[in-house]
Amino acid sequence: MPVDLATTKAWPFQEAARVANRYRDKTPGKGYVLFATGYGPSGLPHIGTFGEVARTSMVRRAFAEISSLPTKLFAFSDDMDGLRKVPDNVPQREMMAKFIGMPLTSVPDPFGTHPSFGQHNNARLRSFLDSFGFEYEFWSATDCYRRGFFDPILRKVLEHYVAVSKVILPTLRPERRATYSPFMPVCPKTGRVLQVPLVERKVDSGTVVYRDEDGKLIEVPVTGGQCKLQWKIDWAMRWVALGVDYEMSGKDLIDSIKASSQVCRILGGTAPETFVYELFLDEKGEKISKSRGNGLTIEEWLTYAAPESLALYMFQAPRKAKRLYFDVIPRAVDEYVSLLEKFPGETPEARRDNPVWHIHAGKPPKAEVPVSFGLLLNLASVCNTEDRAVLWGFISRYVAGATPERFPLLDRLVGYALRYYQDFVKPNKVFRAPSETERQALSELASALSGLPATADAEAIQFQVYEVGKRYPFANLRDWFASMYQVLFGQTEGPRIGSFIALYGIADFVTLIEGALRRP
Repeated sequence: MPVDLATTKAWPFQEAARVANRYRDKTPGKGYVLFATGYGPSGLPHIGTFGEVARTSMVRRAFAEISSLPTKLFAFSDDMDGLRKVPDNVPQREMMAKFIGMPLTSVPDPFGTHPSFGQHNNARLRSFLDSFGFEYEFWSATDCYRRGFFDPILRKVLEHYVAVSKVILPTLRPERRATYSPFMPVCPKTGRVLQVPLVERKVDSGTVVYRDEDGKLIEVPVTGGQCKLQWKIDWAMRWVALGVDYEMSGKDLIDSIKASSQVCRILGGTAPETFVYELFLDEKGEKISKSRGNGLTIEEWLTYAAPESLALYMFQAPRKAKRLYFDVIPRAVDEYVSLLEKFPGETPEARRDNPVWHIHAGKPPKAEVPVSFGLLLNLASVCNTEDRAVLWGFISRYVAGATPERFPLLDRLVGYALRYYQDFVKPNKVFRAPSETERQALSELASALSGLPATADAEAIQFQVYEVGKRYPFANLRDWFASMYQVLFGQTEGPRIGSFIALYGIADFVTLIEGALRRP
């Protein structure tokens, strides 16, 4: 069924339409439409890096729905950049400090697993992308420079040196302008990427001349990996050399996009369609940095939740700044499950607007999850257990015939919930004694619940909880629920209480209340 771009709410389709308008079903000269993502391996890969690949893949998949043109996705690593500073979150920092200024693929790997730091970080990125099933081609800047792939465009930069410089110089501080050159020679003696002024440019021979630290004039080719471009020009050069049609970047690069687009045109290319996304923030509201390591890592998210929940978090509101820390995980998991369960009953139009369509490349799996992740977390909390069998004992009582084999996605969530509880909920549990009013209300709630049949559903239980709360002088019912979470669970937040009691069991919940009332 054709996609109605005028009515779809899904942003990947709107982006795909912009790309499609570049060619109008006429195959580009390179034979495919190219989607690209850039990665700077100066620090360990983080979720923002994954987000760029995930979002670009979503646009690429949407493009396939509205165009018959073939596509490719390149994941490009700027691994020839010089190491500017030693990241905070790596071992052997003193060793690495000796290699400041060296290309990342010439810096020894402090982890000892790869020939270089750049290759280590590239491998970390590729490993995750592969595990998630992305279809992409990996490209290395070091490889492209050294094997001569970029040589024709590097010569064009040399030829248009003055025009290119005029674009970049106004964006620099006055002191930087005085020594700026688009080309950064790689020192033949030290191997470091040098930011030095050029003494002479020789277009015919394709070389540049600079003065080294000893005052000696050094002439090097701009080709063959013996020079690297300053990054704004490097970005434009890559667009031209590869023929990039679409690329995303963070909000902090808006001015750089404008400058690189101008340079791209000077070099005879067409700038790609671009999409600017908002940056992720840590729990303090500060920008996430690869070198500081102040955000969630890919591995951390996947320890506590399925990768599909991470993809959902990336899909939602890409132009809105969002905090990215551990507390966002449970909600992302439950939202993903809710959207997945809703999908089969939707119209074709609604399905394309559903995030799970984009997360699963148009083919979401069927899933039935009768217990939310939030409820599982609270069940683990109340049971204070690391044993999957304990949680499944409650689940099977709540859902007749429920087994891990029958509900495999739920079983995965059980494992995630136990790990999340042990690492984040349990260390922060603080039980408080009930006030006299709370003590009376909880005692009455225990009596009211005891009067219900053991098979009472969540709505009937919730009604009783509301009715008891209304009879006591709480400022509002939120305070009544908050008091239960604090007194019974040792937490400031909790589940929809009726659903939790139905899962945990009325008799067991009454016992939980009685135990809390016995605490001094």
